[in-house]
Amino acid sequence: MTDKLNFSLVSPARELFNGTVDHVIAPGSEGEFGVLPNHAPFMSTLRSGRVRIIDGDTVHRYFVHGGFADVTPEGLTILAEEAIRLEDLDAEHIKDEIMKAERARDAAVSDREAMFKAEGDVQRLRAQLDALEEAHH
Repeated sequence: MTDKLNFSLVSPARELFNGTVDHVIAPGSEGEFGVLPNHAPFMSTLRSGRVRIIDGDTVHRYFVHGGFADVTPEGLTILAEEAIRLEDLDAEHIKDEIMKAERARDAAVSDREAMFKAEGDVQRLRAQLDALEEAHH
């Protein structure tokens, strides 16, 4: 029995985190879940939200959008469509991007594809803002 969890957080662009940690909390599509060392195997799709990586007194926080988590006897791997360190997010910039995406959505009334893309952007950006605000509480 090991007392550490092997964990990897990967986005299409790069691997953001790889190491052994005490605990990981992730936003599953069916609700938030935590994984400790020697967790039973399972797989979950992810919703937009915060991943918290806990190692002793250190907590690393990331925003993830889409993807899935896979727990195996070897550890936990999160493959996210998008992953960003929360420290790299800026609330004012996100608010500006939300306004731009809302304008794009409202202007795309005759183009359903553009309207749905813009609405997806609005929802993803709002989830980023929510994750950032939750981290400060």
